Amino acid sequence: MKALAVGGTDDHSHMLLSLPATTSIAKAVQQIKAGSSLWLRTECSRPAFGWQEGYGAFSIGKSQIADTVEYILRQEEHHRRFDFQTEFLAFLKNHEIEYDPRYLWD
Repeated sequence: MKALAVGGTDDHSHMLLSLPATTSIAKAVQQIKAGSSLWLRTECSRPAFGWQEGYGAFSIGKSQIADTVEYILRQEEHHRRFDFQTEFLAFLKNHEIEYDPRYLWD
């Protein structure tokens, strides 16, 4: 997989990835979580670090790459106006994605 953009804030991260056709989203997320957890524990002395159980994944078209990269790189600035949970719920609603609120937050 190839990371096109990575960013976020203290409570969440955003990644724009290009995945090979043979790699599922679930496998990519598993590899990212496992590798970054190990790195944070060993290299950054963060023994208590752990990812939440779930994740959200969305696809975009090639024409949306530049805007998505810009969005990811401006997370701190963006979340001064909208907190993550409010924005995520609005995203789900705007794109008519059904969800069960019991499974959204830890």
